[in-house]
Amino acid sequence: MASSSFSPEKLGRDDFSHPPTRSSFLSAISPLTSLYGRIAEWRKSLDLPNPGTPENLQKEVKVTHLTNFMFDGARADLSKNLSINPAFQISHSFNLGSQVAAPSYNFGAVYATSSTLLQGSVDHESNVNARMNQGWSETCITKMQAQLSQQVGHSMLQLEQDYQGQDYSLNVKAVNPSPIDLTGIYIGSYFQSVTKNLALGFETMYQRQTPEMAELATSYLAKYTGTNKNWIATAQLQPAGILQTTYWQKLSDKVEVAADLQVIAGSQRRDAIATLGAKYDLRMATFRAQLDSTGKVSALLEQRFAPTFAFLVSGEIDHFKNAAKVGVGVMIESSNLTPEEMGMAPPQP
Repeated sequence: MASSSFSPEKLGRDDFSHPPTRSSFLSAISPLTSLYGRIAEWRKSLDLPNPGTPENLQKEVKVTHLTNFMFDGARADLSKNLSINPAFQISHSFNLGSQVAAPSYNFGAVYATSSTLLQGSVDHESNVNARMNQGWSETCITKMQAQLSQQVGHSMLQLEQDYQGQDYSLNVKAVNPSPIDLTGIYIGSYFQSVTKNLALGFETMYQRQTPEMAELATSYLAKYTGTNKNWIATAQLQPAGILQTTYWQKLSDKVEVAADLQVIAGSQRRDAIATLGAKYDLRMATFRAQLDSTGKVSALLEQRFAPTFAFLVSGEIDHFKNAAKVGVGVMIESSNLTPEEMGMAPPQP
């Protein structure tokens, strides 16, 4: 039998191009990548919707109720559009005569494109607020909020990253983070659609006031949406025995109703507050009414006499405290730009 000897010259260059360690690593993780691919295909076949973010869990209820719209005293909001594409707007806000807040003035500006939002304001006490949203894609958004205040301890910086998957939402944020001693507030949330109607999630907050003092708390979230998306029920279980549930329903194209129930079952306090509200949209007006278990009845009417002019009237009666609040306001929008200056295409002949 003829003897054969090993000679490196007989081997081609390709025999040394892939080290054995790389092929071994790929072989080791091949079952994991295959399992991940099968799970991804299975989740895609379910066609589950995106559940939204925990921050907007009660969005429909907040729009229907008066909590974010109620005011007293006199109020005037003047805004002017300087550009449409990109959008650029400045505003002046005046508030006076309120029973709960001192007279104030605020100047604001907004600049927005398809992927970027810049918003800033400054008041008569030189307090500055800034906000930035940068969309890297349709599913990935970076957010920043900052506040510079003349009062000690009122300045704030918040950094946030939001990712919207096909059937889940992931969000992380940091409030006043310190890279030196890692103090600050850190919040992470995950919201997952379980079925086409039901979504479950959690939100965890890690608060580190000092390097020696830290606190961890987790809230649990649930959201159920009707098949026709005309009603939504939510529940949020917070630490210390706080449960908040909401229900919102769209009765027609013009009428929406909402209910909110907050139950506190702590070791030192046991209480419950229920709130009912409704919103009615007319052709040139919006009317909101609200009633809660603390004896407060409130209403707000926003009447538009023109697309650029609106008149607001609000009122609240507290039957238990025998007190009342009334507010009036105007909103005026103006623009002296021509269609070409606004970036609008001229009409076709």
